[in-house]
Amino acid sequence: MTSALSAAAAGFGTGLSLIVAIGAQNAFVLRQGIRRDAVLAVVGICALSDVVLIALGVAGVGAVVAAWPDALTVVGWIGGAFLLGYGALAARRAARPDGGALRTDGEAVGSRRRAVLTCLALTWLNPHVYLDTVFLLGSVAADRGPLRWTFGLGATLASLCWFAALGFGARFLGRFLARPAAWRVLDGLVAATMVVLGVTLIAGS
Repeated sequence: MTSALSAAAAGFGTGLSLIVAIGAQNAFVLRQGIRRDAVLAVVGICALSDVVLIALGVAGVGAVVAAWPDALTVVGWIGGAFLLGYGALAARRAARPDGGALRTDGEAVGSRRRAVLTCLALTWLNPHVYLDTVFLLGSVAADRGPLRWTFGLGATLASLCWFAALGFGARFLGRFLARPAAWRVLDGLVAATMVVLGVTLIAGS
């Protein structure tokens, strides 16, 4: 029992260390959480995607990923272009007088659909997610031998806790972002993050 708890705790810590780093996905979840826009769907997509990726890593698929560098290069170019496009949209929102913070009820459905598609793209078009979650975390899990799935369970729990806290906890920042100017600053930061990461992905591909 002690060994199992140790493996789960190690998986939780390793998973959290890989997820918490500032990135495009986290920036998007934070913004959606503050807007209270499709938060459950976005958190669910991020968490379930990590469940799949962690399971693939623990199962040993990381070796296959490492053997296909050309595929990762293609994903890097596509993902980088997507991030640059999303960064441009965030920059346009930041330039608007209202900061893009408000929307009409008629836009809600379209906004939810865009949020889901954007979240899927930010999650699956990032080559680092395969290298970190599938290859790196999978390699660490392999060292646990028969307890590798317990390690993976701990990493999965870390992902669920992080995205839930980020998405649903972000609403408490709403009062600090009541003014359009604050949203312009937030979207400016999101735009800068997306552009930098997009350029990094393309340059590294």
